Formats: sequence, structure tokens, C-alpha cells
Amino acid sequence: MQKQRVVFLHGLGSFGAAAWPKQHGMALAYDALFLRRHGFDPVAEPVESNVAADVAIVMDALADSGGGHVVAHEQGAIAAMLAAVERPDLVYSLSLVEPACLSLTAELPATASYRALMEPLFEVRSQLNDADYQREYYLRAFSAETGGLETLEAQRAARRLRLQAPPWEAPLQIVPGVPTLVLTGGWEPLYEEIAAYLQETGALRRVAAGGHRPQDSVDGDHIIRSFVADVGRAMSAQAS
Repeated sequence: MQKQRVVFLHGLGSFGAAAWPKQHGMALAYDALFLRRHGFDPVAEPVESNVAADVAIVMDALADSGGGHVVAHEQGAIAAMLAAVERPDLVYSLSLVEPACLSLTAELPATASYRALMEPLFEVRSQLNDADYQREYYLRAFSAETGGLETLEAQRAARRLRLQAPPWEAPLQIVPGVPTLVLTGGWEPLYEEIAAYLQETGALRRVAAGGHRPQDSVDGDHIIRSFVADVGRAMSAQAS
């Protein structure tokens, strides 16, 4: 029996397989692909983010297998949802972890507050160096300090962060009609507001410990695996 494909799309930090340490084992049961978004490369210099290119990366990964499940974190959820809107026939399910889909909830209070906090920083990002931008971004978004930029990897990560477009500018206005899980860490009103919106449009909503990375917790990993397995079994039953 052919394995169903599952593609994983990361957020702002680590990328590829490194962004999904708890989900590596899913490759035993699925044809798992750990994608890299546009501009996320271990060797090449970072470039400006490009949502359309991210969507194409997802679509290409699904097309050659005839479809699959998509698991996405943070900004990666934008491209995942846009791919499902464009080609719902290719997307078996969406698992959205702390999705940064702010354009869906632009008029809601937590999203508006977040934008008011972050937009002034985005507006001056071309005037800041990578280290100063990263420091201010983490203070505003996570109330956290960042480490130094002693390594080339750290320097590229800071540059990459500064090159990301504001998530509220994403051309995402509708919710795709595919089975959807939204998983949050229960720590930040912004993501809970987005999750509540998606729940109202039909998504299964779950919360697990782990802050901004609930997929790294035992419960969060179990929730993702169970959802993908349930959808996969339902598809197999319908096909038989």
C-alpha cells in the first residue's frame, strides 16, 4: 500500500527537518517531506520572503504524489492555507500550528493590537541592521532577549528575519474547505484569536503546552499525528 504524503512547512526560525524534531518519526508511516520556504537555505544568502513562491513549493510537493496532508507552523500556515484554497483537491488536510494568518482576523482586537505593536518596527526595518532588528522583534513579539550573532548561521537567521514581510499583508481572505486542525500553545491572545476564528469556520481546535512551539510537546505531537491519521483512515474508508 502506498504511503500518503505529508509535507511540513516551517515558520520563522529553524527550517526543513530541523523545524520538526518530534515529527521525524512520521516518516515511518508516511511519505514525509520537510520543506524549506523561499529564502531559507543553509548555504545561500537570505532573500526577501515571497508568499507566492512558498505556495508553489507546497503545490509542487503535493502534485507529484497526487496530494497529501500539510502541517505548517507560524508564517508557513499562510502558504499552506493559500495552497488549499487554490487546489483543495491536492490538500487532504491542514494542521496549522500557531498560524500567523493575521489577514483573516484583521478587524479583531488581539490582531489589531499586535499589528499596532509590530507595524512601526516593520516600517523602519530597512533602516536597522540585522542585530538591532532581531533584538527589537523578539522583545516586541515574545518579550524575550536574543543571543549574539557570533556564528554565520546566527547572522543569516537574523538577516532572514528582517527580510520577512508583515503577516497581515498576506493575500489570504477565505478559509479552504478541507479538514483542518489548529493547534496553539495557549500562551498568546493573538494565536488564540486566530484559532477561535478558524474553529468558527469548521476547524478542530486543540491546545497543548509548549508556548509558540506546541508541536514539540508530547501532547502536541500526539494531536498532530492523531488528526492526520484520522483523516487518512476516513479517506481510505471512502475509497474502499
